[in-house]
Amino acid sequence: MAYLIALLAATAGTLVLDARMHLAFWRAPRATALTLAAGLVFFLAWDVAAIAAGVFRHGHSPFMTGLMLGPELPLEEPVFLAFFSYTAIVLYSGAERAVAAVAARRSTGGTP
Repeated sequence: MAYLIALLAATAGTLVLDARMHLAFWRAPRATALTLAAGLVFFLAWDVAAIAAGVFRHGHSPFMTGLMLGPELPLEEPVFLAFFSYTAIVLYSGAERAVAAVAARRSTGGTP
């Protein structure tokens, strides 16, 4: 359970940052949800293909729930993939905002 709890805590932290800075869900909820879903589907398909090819194997750990969604696919994997995708969206949105702020400052004669 520790890994799942850590993933959920990290996701909560990302949500707080997103809410405070209005980066993704709080700026464009529909676009964020669609992008998050697309990332999750893509990476789950990637995982399933890798599992079928014998590349990915589930390692047993006392920190995981032990619940499996399929062969070699633990419950924590889609949670991690959603966290990974959401974090990428928030980081991209934050970087985009930072670049725009620097460009605006430079165009008005401010220092970078």
